[in-house]
Amino acid sequence: MRQLGRLMHRLMAIPDDREPELTGLGLRVAAHLGVDPSGLPITSEEVRPHRLVDADLAIDEIARADPAAETLGVAGMNRLHDDLAGMLRSAHTNYSLGGPVEYTSAATGPDTTRQTVSFALRLLRIDGAPLAVLQRGPAPQFGREAGSLEIVAVDTATAASFVAEVRRLMTERSVVRGNVVTFTRDEYGNSLGRLTFVPRPHVPADALILPDGVRERIHTHVVGISRQGAQLAAHGQHLKRGVLLYGPPGTGKTLTVRHLLSEAPEATVVLLQGGALGLVGEATRLARTMTPAIVVLEDVDLVAASRDAYGIQPLLFEVLDALDGLDGDADVAFILTTNRADALEPALAARPGRVDLAVEIPLPDAAARRRLFRLYAEALPLSPEVVDACADLAEGSTASFAKELMRRAVLRATLDARSVTDEDLVQALDDLLASTSGISRVLFGGSEATDLETGDSAVGFGAHY
Repeated sequence: MRQLGRLMHRLMAIPDDREPELTGLGLRVAAHLGVDPSGLPITSEEVRPHRLVDADLAIDEIARADPAAETLGVAGMNRLHDDLAGMLRSAHTNYSLGGPVEYTSAATGPDTTRQTVSFALRLLRIDGAPLAVLQRGPAPQFGREAGSLEIVAVDTATAASFVAEVRRLMTERSVVRGNVVTFTRDEYGNSLGRLTFVPRPHVPADALILPDGVRERIHTHVVGISRQGAQLAAHGQHLKRGVLLYGPPGTGKTLTVRHLLSEAPEATVVLLQGGALGLVGEATRLARTMTPAIVVLEDVDLVAASRDAYGIQPLLFEVLDALDGLDGDADVAFILTTNRADALEPALAARPGRVDLAVEIPLPDAAARRRLFRLYAEALPLSPEVVDACADLAEGSTASFAKELMRRAVLRATLDARSVTDEDLVQALDDLLASTSGISRVLFGGSEATDLETGDSAVGFGAHY
């Protein structure tokens, strides 16, 4: 074994004097271009993971204009690592066109997918000029986080014309336009992964119980400005805007966002929350391309906390750069939500176009609670008097509390194989308010049980009623 090792070292030290020559792939490209491609410049265009389908659609449309266009599979040991130049002429590997075209399945909507080329050679013409394009998808396991198009043509003007047409068609034919999407990080957690398409919510105005005038203010700022965008732009007014919705958990901030999305069916929407908030820069670039657009940052205090309180927050600068990076004519609305407005970085509101409107979504008052309870009890056979009385006794509760209360009432009846009754609602209210640890009220939005300590809670509701 030692002797074999020494032999291998000697063999490795022998200079490789083989001359590179055109591979099978190179010969096919030479026949298509009419010249030896090995001395031609190669133009590279990066394709971000969430635009792979758009790029594939664009290239297919260009190819349809050329009856002789071909999509060919590539075979070769190092094809995942070598660039196009190394695949056209090589001293070590004979790349050929005998392999299968490789595809990956990519989402094009909430319920639709498309087989998208992930590795293939495209031979086509644009404006009559031939070119060859190596189309490949990301390979994060090899450090390649984005897809790419490597283009070789007789002159750079042909390659530039192709790139310009691909970009135009990607924007015009994008599957993202007019949809609701959310970003995820890739499986290695380092960069942007694929898009997830989310069905557009349907939340009518009467399902949103807010103080008088609040819904209208928010709606005007997010939806109204977009619909009057041409007139505003003609008067020199910027369209970029930011709205901050703040208030205790469970008061309806997310439901308000869902209502706005249902009211703007033409808008492209990017939702970011949790770890994906760090992708706000990518979300903003996409929104700028797909205007009119809405970017939603849920629980923004997680990344935009005050620098004084928590030190430097790296993702805060991503958020600030995103809010500042758009031109004033960009019809993009940022909607930020937080449970802790006091912890937010003041710089978020220090400049017009960051946060122009801050709206509190408060705990519902007595009248709002009655409306909420009636809303969630609408399909249930419950007495209006009992529903109203429960709402009156659930002071300090939220919309999510009302929804959970009805769920628990129905659950009690269903487990007993019968229809829900007023007594089920009464008992469910007592159970929620009487939790000795207070965990139910904390989870579902009620204030901690100060009334329980004084005996003024709804425990034993039947006696009160």
